[in-house]
Amino acid sequence: MLRFNSTPPGGTVLQFKVLGPLEIKYNGKVLSAPRGPKVRQLLSLLILQPGSVVSHGPLVDELWGKEPPKTALSTVRTHIYHLRQILKQEIGGTIPPDLIDTSATGYVLRAVPEQVDAEVFQRLARQGETQLNSGDLREGSRLLSLALDTWSGDALTDVICGPVLNQHVQHLEELYMRVLQQRIGADMQLGQHGHVAAELRSLVSRHPLNEWLHGQLITALYRCGRRGDALHAYQELRAILQEELGLDPSPALQHMQRAILSGIDGESLAIAANPGSRPPQVISRLPHAS
Repeated sequence: MLRFNSTPPGGTVLQFKVLGPLEIKYNGKVLSAPRGPKVRQLLSLLILQPGSVVSHGPLVDELWGKEPPKTALSTVRTHIYHLRQILKQEIGGTIPPDLIDTSATGYVLRAVPEQVDAEVFQRLARQGETQLNSGDLREGSRLLSLALDTWSGDALTDVICGPVLNQHVQHLEELYMRVLQQRIGADMQLGQHGHVAAELRSLVSRHPLNEWLHGQLITALYRCGRRGDALHAYQELRAILQEELGLDPSPALQHMQRAILSGIDGESLAIAANPGSRPPQVISRLPHAS
């Protein structure tokens, strides 16, 4: 359960979601999020750094970029006031009085990481990585799958993001792809080639220039005994890269194609495609705006 830093009477539960549309839940009920675009931006920045002060500089940069008006700080204070009023109206008397607190340098959302889906995602990702590094592929895959399940769409998909939020969103999307690669790699090692191949078909259509995903699809198909489909998947990648970038597949993938044509055994194919490589590690947290 995701609870207040200081649990209010009745054990009420407040959750903040940014991995998809911006969303606030109170006791399992979705609240009406603020409608004003700038208020939504401010709320999103506070959610992405729960328990930490977000200073005035990043807040102003997010709303106005490098040319803020002279009234920027007073306008930020007004937006924060409206945000507090909206939350009070939606949640009622049980809202902690310092839920959005003021400091000398900025504002802070008084919440613990377990109340924010982006923080839960990163914690599960680190736990999954730890299990993979210890050799427990099955438990690692399970934890990484739970991490990926915290997403319900692109991060802050319904928020107009300025330069600061864009940095956060880009970082989250990169972490998502790394976690996805780790989980796919674990499942491949567990021999779940058929299941992974079906998933990868969808993934390469969404990320057509990601050669790692294409390489995993080709490997999964070949290990399922679908040599012709594997070669066809390679040719599809080659056509995409030629059309979009005027490039050929990477030398590693070209080597993979030659290995398939030579009839290499399936277990050796991944080594042929990615000699000495592994999916990137997930150890970092969200960038801190201070």
